[in-house]
Amino acid sequence: MTRVSHRDTVADLVEKGRDLEKVVLSRAVKWHLQHRILSYNNRTVVFD
Repeated sequence: MTRVSHRDTVADLVEKGRDLEKVVLSRAVKWHLQHRILSYNNRTVVFD
């Protein structure tokens, strides 16, 4: 989770967004390799 404050500048928000994208992408790749993600009828199912 990334916290956002009203005190964050645009540059801070861009940096936080990029960091969050890296975390989410690496998690998605890991789950895909573990066969925990299934696409079914235009929906995505993630198994715990």
